[in-house]
Amino acid sequence: MNNNFDRRKALILGGSALAAAAVSGPSLAQSLPTGTIRILVGFPAGGGSDVMARLIAEKLKERTGANIIIDNRPGNSGNLACEMLKNAPADGSVLMFGTSATTVAQRVTRKQLQYDVEKDLVAIALAGTVSVAYVVSATIGVRTLPEYIEWLKKNPRKQNFGTTAMGSMTHFFGVLMGQSIGVPLEPVAYKGAAPLISDLSAGHASAGCGGVSDFLTHHRGDKMRIIAISAPKRVNAAPDLPTIAELGHPKLSYEGFYGFYGPSRMSAGLVAAWNKELRTVLDSPDMRQRLLGVGLEAESSTPTELFNRQSNLITYMTAMMKAAGVEPE
Repeated sequence: MNNNFDRRKALILGGSALAAAAVSGPSLAQSLPTGTIRILVGFPAGGGSDVMARLIAEKLKERTGANIIIDNRPGNSGNLACEMLKNAPADGSVLMFGTSATTVAQRVTRKQLQYDVEKDLVAIALAGTVSVAYVVSATIGVRTLPEYIEWLKKNPRKQNFGTTAMGSMTHFFGVLMGQSIGVPLEPVAYKGAAPLISDLSAGHASAGCGGVSDFLTHHRGDKMRIIAISAPKRVNAAPDLPTIAELGHPKLSYEGFYGFYGPSRMSAGLVAAWNKELRTVLDSPDMRQRLLGVGLEAESSTPTELFNRQSNLITYMTAMMKAAGVEPE
C-alpha cells in the first residue's frame, strides 16, 4: 500500500469536508444539539486552558440556554482528551477546547498515538493565539533574563525547568533557550499548569515554561516572574512582557493557538452550526476583553482556516524539534 498516497488522499478529503463545513446555507443548516454539552479540556482545573474554556462556556450558556459543562481530562500532555473526542458521539454534544501544545505538538513528537489529529478530529473554529512564557519562581529573586542567566551559573544543579506539556513548544522553547543562552536547561514534565504553578509558588521549582495565559495572573501578583515570551511582538494582554526576540534570540519566536474541535464523524452541517455560534461568542468585544485578561489574543476563523493553521504549524514545529535535538518517540 502506498502510505504517501493514502495520506494525501485523506488530507484532500479532510480539507474538502472542512471547506464544506465553512459554508452556511439551507442545505447545511442544522440546529445545535439539545441536552448537556460537554467541552473537553486536556488539562487540570485551574490552569490557563481551563480558565479560558470556562469563560467561553459561560457566554455560550447565556446565548444558547444549554447546559454546558467543562470536562477536565488531564493526562498524557492533553492526549487523553483527544482520544476521548475521537470516540465521542458525532451529534455535536461533545467538543474539545484544545491547544496546539497538544493537537500539533503530539502529532509531531509521537511516533504512535491513539488518534490522528488530521483524520479523527475535525477543526471547528480558532479561539485565539497565545505565546509560550518562560517564568521563574519569586523565591529565587530574579526578575530578568540576564539575572536568570547569572543565577543559573551560580546554581548549576538547578539548571532545569518545569514544562506543562512534554513534547510541545513549552518543552522545546526552554531547551532551545538554554542552547541560545549557553546554559543547558533540562525539562521536567508536569501534568499541566496547575501543579507547576503550585511548585513554583512554593519554591519547589525554580523555573517553568507554559502558555502566557497559565502564568499571567500569578505574574501580576508577583508570585512569579515571566522573564521572556515567544511572541514575535509584545502582546496586548501584557505589553510589559519582553519578547525573546528583543532579548537577542529572534530565532526562538513562536506563536501557538487554541481552537475548538469535534469528532471527525460530525456532519458538515453541525460543524457549520457550531462554527457560527462560537464565532459569534469569540468575536464579541466583551469576550475578547475577558480572554485578553487571561493572556489569549482572541481570534476566530472558519474550519478551513484553523485546519490550515494547524498544518502550517506542524511543518514549523517539526523543524523546531530537530533544532532542539529531539526525535519522535
